[in-house]
Amino acid sequence: MTKLIGYARVSTRQQSTDRQQVDILAAGVRRDDLYVDHGISGARASRPHFDQALDALEDGDTLVITTLDRLGRSTQNMLAFAEELRGRGAGLRVLNLGGGDVDTATPMGSMLFTIMAALGQMEHDIKRERVVDSINKRREAGKDLGGRPRLITDSQIRNARRLIDGGETATTVARDLGMSRATFYRRSRALDLAGELSEASERAPYRVPSPGIFSDGSYGTIALSAL
Repeated sequence: MTKLIGYARVSTRQQSTDRQQVDILAAGVRRDDLYVDHGISGARASRPHFDQALDALEDGDTLVITTLDRLGRSTQNMLAFAEELRGRGAGLRVLNLGGGDVDTATPMGSMLFTIMAALGQMEHDIKRERVVDSINKRREAGKDLGGRPRLITDSQIRNARRLIDGGETATTVARDLGMSRATFYRRSRALDLAGELSEASERAPYRVPSPGIFSDGSYGTIALSAL
């Protein structure tokens, strides 16, 4: 024989479930089949009496709640639970949904599942879009995405120095490159040193063998200046 299983919940122990219990009992639920959680948030995964209510459900039974948020705070949680009920062959009756009593055994209640599924998918898509948008913005700003460190080329360092010459702060430039200001200065000094060594090597004389040029006939070298 099918039966009605009731569930009520309040988030704090100071709140009362009296109103919920009265409405659920008035809907035909026997007191022995009413499960109540006190001081339990809808966001918590562990709800002892809620789990007991689920265990009591059999094929053809109906879970009765006063409002949809008694199942959980997120649409995804409510959708997952609704699908679990459907898999068990159980129904769901919400006594106050949009001001009315909705039972999934009716066409209106069946439509409820469809709406819940649509809302859940929409919530998932919106979250995914936000994540992708955040990653793209960080990539455009040159910030760390949590993977392998981004390689900053010497050309980027030179361009950053031009920005500083134009009035931008070193802190801002370093942040946009995804590095600390100390690292930026270290890379900048390394470029200066490399440039000085390159210029010095171009100015320094070099020697080539010039055999037989000395009066004693020995071999020697002549220092030639670079052009």
